[in-house]
Amino acid sequence: MFAPLTRAGLGGASPAAQIYCRPACFVDRPHELDDACLRVADTMVWFAAWHISLRDGLTVQSAIIPVPELADWIAAMPDALASAASAQLGVVARPRGALQLGERTVRLTEPQLMGILNVTPDSFSDGGKHVDTEAAIEHGFAMASAGAAIIDVGGESTRPGAPLVWEGDEIERIAPVVSALARGGVAVSIDTRKAAVMEAALAGGATIVNDISALRYDDRAMEVVANSGCHVILMHAPSAKSDPHEGGTYAHPLFDVYDMLAERIAACVAAGIDRAKIIVDPGIGFGKGIGDNLALVNGLALFHTLGCPLLFAASRKRMIGALDNEAPADERLGGTIALQYQAATHGAQMLRIHDVLENRQALRIWRGLRDAALTG
Repeated sequence: MFAPLTRAGLGGASPAAQIYCRPACFVDRPHELDDACLRVADTMVWFAAWHISLRDGLTVQSAIIPVPELADWIAAMPDALASAASAQLGVVARPRGALQLGERTVRLTEPQLMGILNVTPDSFSDGGKHVDTEAAIEHGFAMASAGAAIIDVGGESTRPGAPLVWEGDEIERIAPVVSALARGGVAVSIDTRKAAVMEAALAGGATIVNDISALRYDDRAMEVVANSGCHVILMHAPSAKSDPHEGGTYAHPLFDVYDMLAERIAACVAAGIDRAKIIVDPGIGFGKGIGDNLALVNGLALFHTLGCPLLFAASRKRMIGALDNEAPADERLGGTIALQYQAATHGAQMLRIHDVLENRQALRIWRGLRDAALTG
């Protein structure tokens, strides 16, 4: 149940209540608002209000608060809520810093593209297209040349119902591709949940681990990432078991996903992983229905309050087909661009995509509009 939130009502919040502070009311001409807006990290995205939600069990109360008025609202909160809100607010404007990926530096002041390279026979969109090693390597270099800052190599499909792949087979698929791209100067991430595959890819030159289980699937994964000092992408999926789509039921999808990622960040930091090396991904499509996915897209800016770079990955996903007469995966480019553009507008620093050239062009238009608004 949703209800309006008032400043007076905050004082009576129960000890079990949780607060969520989401940037809202995005503006393209912040210089006209003086101190009445804030910047998302060191991106080109500014906002003029906070969408504050108080969650107590199944009840959510919300209000939109102009940036200059928020201090008065925090003063009305009980100490625990005020502390939680202040912690969230304090990290939104903090610069995220560049990713140092071997010899490559990837700056997050504007959205960066991560090209998807599935070396698999059965991925939902491009399964079988890049199983040949030489063809996969060629495609990886082509995506990098077209504008992908990072190439994400995966050797196991995680679509619903996909069979589990033995780690030895997964390594055989990805190892020559990772090493060839890395030797060629490409920044490479490895899309896997298995520690042995992570180790093989990191040894071959990968500099990011992209784990759909947020380092929960394999007991050794956390140790591998901590010891290597690499960057890691923690994605939300409802299950850490073989089928990551199991158990996808949510009381409030945006807040449930947020809470899980906050818990995983804390666990990683406790295990010795540098918080500055953590990237978060809300996991669009993984164990989530169309309503859940839309809630995540509309509330995407909330994840900036975790203080980590935000990756958005909705390329060709089923939610696009669900909104467009069940369009097949190879006919979802328009929907992909629309979703990625929305993510960029909400400050996402990384966009994981199949079609690099087209998404790069959309981002250049986005950047041109931002530049014109700031200088015109």
